[in-house]
Amino acid sequence: MPALNVEFSDRELEDLRQIAKERGTSMKALVREAAAADIARHRALQEGAEAFRRFFAAHADEFAAAFPEDELPARGAGRAA
Repeated sequence: MPALNVEFSDRELEDLRQIAKERGTSMKALVREAAAADIARHRALQEGAEAFRRFFAAHADEFAAAFPEDELPARGAGRAA
């Protein structure tokens, strides 16, 4: 399995040691779990944003009708010829 060396300040390292000790786990497992949780959170946010984009696109006309003041002017609208 690929590995990654990560540098921590003395304070961060001491905090990690303390947290790992309190949880009864290794520092390596603690850091790996934190990274895995952040990766899962990031993926969930990406999936949620994509679901919102699809929903908004599917209902764009309804949003435009409900919130006309939020619509961008058409290209070239309002320009002097």
